[in-house]
Amino acid sequence: MKKWEILNRLKVGIEKLKVRDIINILLENRGLKIKKELEEFLNPALENVTAENVGIDKEQLKKAVDRIKKAIKNKEKVIVFGDYDADGICGTAILWEVLHNLNTNVMPYIPHRIDEGYGLSIAGINNLISQAKDEKISLIITVDNGIVANDAVEYANKQGIDVIVTDHHVKPKKIPAAFAIIHTTKICGAGVSYILSKQFISGTDDYLELVAIAGIADMVPLTGSMRTLVKFGLLEIKKTKRPGILALLDEAGINPLDVGVYEAGHIIAPRLNASGRLEYAMEALRLLCTKDKSRAKLLAEKLGRINRERQNLTIETASHAKSQVLNLEIKNSKLLFVIHESYQQGVIGLVAGKLVDEFYRPTIVVSKGSKYSKASARSISGFNMIEFIRQAEDYLVDVGGHPMAAGFTVETEKLVELQKRLEFIAKDLLGEEHFIRKLKVDCELPIDFIDENLYQAIQKLYPFGVGNPEPTFISKKVLVLDMRLVGNDGKHLKLFLSGKDKKFSAIAFGMGAMSKEFKIGDKVNMVYSIEINEWNGNKRLQLKIKDIRI
Repeated sequence: MKKWEILNRLKVGIEKLKVRDIINILLENRGLKIKKELEEFLNPALENVTAENVGIDKEQLKKAVDRIKKAIKNKEKVIVFGDYDADGICGTAILWEVLHNLNTNVMPYIPHRIDEGYGLSIAGINNLISQAKDEKISLIITVDNGIVANDAVEYANKQGIDVIVTDHHVKPKKIPAAFAIIHTTKICGAGVSYILSKQFISGTDDYLELVAIAGIADMVPLTGSMRTLVKFGLLEIKKTKRPGILALLDEAGINPLDVGVYEAGHIIAPRLNASGRLEYAMEALRLLCTKDKSRAKLLAEKLGRINRERQNLTIETASHAKSQVLNLEIKNSKLLFVIHESYQQGVIGLVAGKLVDEFYRPTIVVSKGSKYSKASARSISGFNMIEFIRQAEDYLVDVGGHPMAAGFTVETEKLVELQKRLEFIAKDLLGEEHFIRKLKVDCELPIDFIDENLYQAIQKLYPFGVGNPEPTFISKKVLVLDMRLVGNDGKHLKLFLSGKDKKFSAIAFGMGAMSKEFKIGDKVNMVYSIEINEWNGNKRLQLKIKDIRI
């Protein structure tokens, strides 16, 4: 059972309640109290998205820009070295296109997940040198990676190659000896690439669509500049002329005008990620950068096929991992640590996420190799995964990530010792309070207060996501007028509810089994958000239920 955590309460009685009172509570719950912050949140402006506002060091940025201008002038060979996820692919597309349009001698590069591993590596640099043949590489610019690539940067320096790191992952204690480092954790990797690109051209609105997809896909908190970039980026997707995005949407059966946070995060992003998970992410990069509609269509169809394969593989692997947890009786452990040699590296992060959903424990899933093993970790609310893993850094070859998601490489012979160390640390760090699923509720709201004006006012807070969750309310003693099961196998519950004066339809996804817990005529307490349901051209308010109790 989830614990309902009500964040705030109404400051006035129902008879005096106004829409503005609700909005003020929502803003306060999101930590917005200063007038300037409130204004920027309600009326975001792209001109406020600057290097200074996102915390990028201006001296490092200038140093990087001067070095790139020198490379452009002297026709030096430049490599834009990206990552194989949606954020890295989008960021690479942005920077490569900008530099290419400036007639730079530039080549994009995405490492192969299996052959080279994550981020800038010695193997990747050697592959680049081999591909370049007689043409000397003099500058590598990383995108969405590099902040932990100490050995690779040192190796590049020895080869006479300057490295500019652009990244948003959490800094380690020791940072690379790069020519310049453009870093912030406030925006996604593609956002950092966008900030750098703005130093060379003024019209960068065309790239906002890629930043929006990247930020949503990477689950970067939608606060401050990141929210602004996503808000305007989603608008750009609706009018996009980029053949790759149009082809992706067409393959998925989505109208560009209908793209919001969900479509970007659950339809576009998985298709971009799929190639890097199972095959080679350069295909996704080619899709984003191509101007040929026919080629875009073929590439989008290929990514759609790979994504379906990825979905099937994820289901199979997650089922096996779940059986591992149950068979080993570790489901009551404070940390889930699952290892198998059959797990493909490209899906272990997704599998870790599914295990967290199922068992609500910090989870590490390991793809066991003969010499090295790769791991992906996912966390629960209130537990910083990257800081946790770094407490055992002496066992690791490399580690990187965010508080909620991280990854690392370990020598296979050290795997058992590492597991013991992390399980020991977890015992001290994790208490029973961590394992209580919490459902945060903005405030209690009389159901009769809900109307179109309130819904429209709430939309001023859009886009919703990590760091800016969709506003959620609780209403009590709501009468159940009618209900029925809908969807395949009756998985979902459709309800018709009544307050004192108003009636609403509601949908409870995945809660079909709850129909046995109450009946028509009962009064229920429920947690929900407010949405618009469109059916046969008609639009009306609908409540999306997150939890319900008699």
